[in-house]
Amino acid sequence: MSIGFSQTNDVDSLALELAYQTQDTLKIETSIKLIKSLYDINDYDRALKYIIESEKLSNNLNYNKGIAEITFYKALIYAKKDDYINAVSGYEKSKALFYQLEDTLGVAKVNNSIGLIEIKRGNYAKGLQFSLAAIKELEKRDLLNDLRLAYSNLADAYYNINASDKAIEFYLKALEVQEQLKDSKGTNRSNSQLAELYSFKKEHRKAIEYYEKVLANKKTINDSIRGRVYPKLGGEYLKFNDYDNAAKYLVRGLRLNRRGRYNEGLLTALNNLGDLNLQQGKLILAEKQLLEAGALAKRIDNKTELLKHYRLMKSLDSIKKRFDRAFVWQRQYYDLKDKLNKEAVKISLEEEKPVELELNPNFDKPAVNNEVATTPKTEPIKNKEEFDRFKIIFYALLAALAIVSTFLVLIYLKRNNNIKYTQELEEKNIKIELQNVAFQEQTKHLENVNNVKDKLFSIVSHDLKDSLSSINGFIDLLKDGSLSREEFDNLIPELSENANNASLLLFNLLNWSKSQMQSLEPKPSLFDIQEVFEDKVKLVEQRMESKGISLVDHSLRDFAYADRSMFEIVVQNLLANALKFCKSGDTITISNHISNGSCIVSIADTGIGISKQNLEKLFKSSSFTTVGTNNEKGTGLGLSICKELIELNNGKIWVESTQGVGSTFYVQLPKSRPNGD
Repeated sequence: MSIGFSQTNDVDSLALELAYQTQDTLKIETSIKLIKSLYDINDYDRALKYIIESEKLSNNLNYNKGIAEITFYKALIYAKKDDYINAVSGYEKSKALFYQLEDTLGVAKVNNSIGLIEIKRGNYAKGLQFSLAAIKELEKRDLLNDLRLAYSNLADAYYNINASDKAIEFYLKALEVQEQLKDSKGTNRSNSQLAELYSFKKEHRKAIEYYEKVLANKKTINDSIRGRVYPKLGGEYLKFNDYDNAAKYLVRGLRLNRRGRYNEGLLTALNNLGDLNLQQGKLILAEKQLLEAGALAKRIDNKTELLKHYRLMKSLDSIKKRFDRAFVWQRQYYDLKDKLNKEAVKISLEEEKPVELELNPNFDKPAVNNEVATTPKTEPIKNKEEFDRFKIIFYALLAALAIVSTFLVLIYLKRNNNIKYTQELEEKNIKIELQNVAFQEQTKHLENVNNVKDKLFSIVSHDLKDSLSSINGFIDLLKDGSLSREEFDNLIPELSENANNASLLLFNLLNWSKSQMQSLEPKPSLFDIQEVFEDKVKLVEQRMESKGISLVDHSLRDFAYADRSMFEIVVQNLLANALKFCKSGDTITISNHISNGSCIVSIADTGIGISKQNLEKLFKSSSFTTVGTNNEKGTGLGLSICKELIELNNGKIWVESTQGVGSTFYVQLPKSRPNGD
């Protein structure tokens, strides 16, 4: 407000001074100052009124300096109103007058203005020529306002013709001037452009530095700018696998862009969040975000982000083993990439590039006088023979040009066909590769299923059949009356042992089959270890008593975080194993304690122990079993099931044993939910 009030006072003061001015040339000079002040405060209509009056007076006095300045400001106003034809015409007229007056500064300002309007219209190469022609004079006089405009123009032009190093050079120069002039808006723009350029050059640390400078500029920062910068800054942190900072800025960007309905920023945030969650294995969330990003990219026609979307969706479906869908994304990715490459080639061919960028400021200096340059007249062809000779040469050159053109067209068509053929071949190879991976996965799965089937049949046909046959035999003898009461009472322990063996066999067989079919999913909760021991000890008390084995219970009330039913299976197997390999008079000891925030459970016995050779075979996926002290049989699956169930619950299981002394099995489980679950 203070600056605006000061400028208004300047305008009023100059208008008052102009009203009392008597000398014509002084009136023109004062009028030019007033026009400049009105232009600076964007009061173009009022400025044009003074321009018309001053132009008449300058023409009447033939005052070229005044005409040049007035024509220049009139062209500036036309440019602000997007009247390109009148603006360029005015610039050319004023520049011709500045040349006559040998006013190098005036020429530089005109060239800078022409450069701005040409760059704005997309004529980057032409704009570069004019802006470069102005730079040296503006730098020599240290005209910061004009240099700010010139540097920004040049940087924009180089940016748009993909000359990234030159663009960075001039954005840095513009930034230095903008900081001196305390131009917060210009500083923001230069920092943003520098960040994008460094990101394109894969200098991601510098990109982060300049994006953070934009966010640090509190004077001009708003939700629109934050919404644009947050997702890009998060994407830069993602390049370094700095997931914490990436997530922080991407989530902020997502919320801000959704609230403000900034589609471009929202699209960048969704794609980068999808990439982040894909890298962290959060596939469901990644898929949801990427699908939303794809729909948005198509709606707002952002081909760059759509290309990124295709690439990420291909990776997602490959990880999820949906290879048919991954191939479709791959195909769409290459089609769009090929289309964008062709458009880039077309633009580069159409864009007129300057042969030499460091030009002389007088590269387009008009002629000072109005004399028309004449070319020497060619002598007439002396006779018809000489004319015919020229005619033959002309037609020969024309024919040669046609042949060369045809040859070049054929080369171009052949090259395009080769590129298309190569691309089709690559796509077929990718499809075959994806099909091979899917086939290998299917083959491996079928082999596993077949192994499970063979193992299942083997156990059912041998171990389970033996136990059931023995039980059935006892029942037949009893039914036929072949056994006396005393003989039957003597056989009851053996019958009970066979029934227990069959029960444990079926129990382990069921759990092993489920694990092999990958249908076991833990449902963890906090439970009391001592309660599980009490329940499972009751199941084996009778067998322990009949075999003459004593139990020592050192268990304590303590809690573990795991699937209780799975832990019960493990305890039941370990107690059954201890009972199986103990003799009459042996002892089984159960206990538990806390170690480094984990719960340690142990089941020890004073039985026959395990040899070093057999210790190495325990917990393997292949079955291994030995008969017990009373010739008890097993499937060899119990310990492998225990290992799998404990590992599913983020725990560990191991054994310590000395042959002839006894064995101790240990189980370690977490006491709380592991981090990241």
